[in-house]
Amino acid sequence: MKIIFAGTPEFAVPALAALINARHEVVIVLTQPDRPAGRGMRVKASPVKVLAAQHQLDVFQPETLKDAAVQAHIASVKADVMIVAAYGLIIPTAVLNMPRLGCYNIHASLLPRWRGAAPIHRSILAGDHETGVTIMEVVPALDAGAMVNKGALPITEADTTQTLHDALSHLGSELMVQAMVTLETTGKLTAIPQDESLVTYAHKLEKSEAAIDWQKTAGQISRQVRAFNPFPVAQSLLKGEVCRIWMAHAIIGSAQPGEVVSVQDDISVGCGEGLLRITELQAPGGKRLNAQAFIQGHHLKVGDNFS
Repeated sequence: MKIIFAGTPEFAVPALAALINARHEVVIVLTQPDRPAGRGMRVKASPVKVLAAQHQLDVFQPETLKDAAVQAHIASVKADVMIVAAYGLIIPTAVLNMPRLGCYNIHASLLPRWRGAAPIHRSILAGDHETGVTIMEVVPALDAGAMVNKGALPITEADTTQTLHDALSHLGSELMVQAMVTLETTGKLTAIPQDESLVTYAHKLEKSEAAIDWQKTAGQISRQVRAFNPFPVAQSLLKGEVCRIWMAHAIIGSAQPGEVVSVQDDISVGCGEGLLRITELQAPGGKRLNAQAFIQGHHLKVGDNFS
């Protein structure tokens, strides 16, 4: 089929690669304009643009899709279908109506749970036991389209937003290719409306949410640490400096909130309930270190306090 692909970050790359491997004709790739990124704030192409360029695909990077000339250019490719994966720009109804077989989005949650900007983070924070990917019709309302395909993954105590992001991006690409096989064969996809009574919203992350409150339970703090890995990274004060905590797990025990009670192989810290076993952390200006290296390098001892 002739496909428009709209995506920008790393999450969208496996889906574009899968379409290419399935030998569909990707007639145009929509991705956000190159932006400054990294410490040097150098202008950088999106991961989707990098892959598209490797395959000599036509890349189009408008600032908005509301412009008439932009819409005319998209219409000119006469696509059969449009696939969206974390594109990041509002897609007007006029553009959604251009492909003759519709427009479909890869969303990283089991809709209708976690519509919105941060579904992976929110699922970990909430203590969900599973997450997944939904392939849905794109409609003007936020993540509200009817669902055409779904796949689930368990959330384990070892999962972070990064590990789930990677797993879900590949699951989404597989589900999307399956849907395209059906669409190409039959000309339509069976769509199930979302149950509006079950909708929850995954609001955009705020940096202020990264601060650890040691009065919370160890389970809650563990989920916070794992949800904010790799960004914005959970943090706490230690000896008057901000310490970023990259990986931690809840264990049984009790101590005053924030009090370091063990500096053996890992660092155990008191919480409102239970203990937090920290296995990876980072001092200001330093590298991410395993707990043992951090203990030795920063002379951490029992009785020190996170606050």
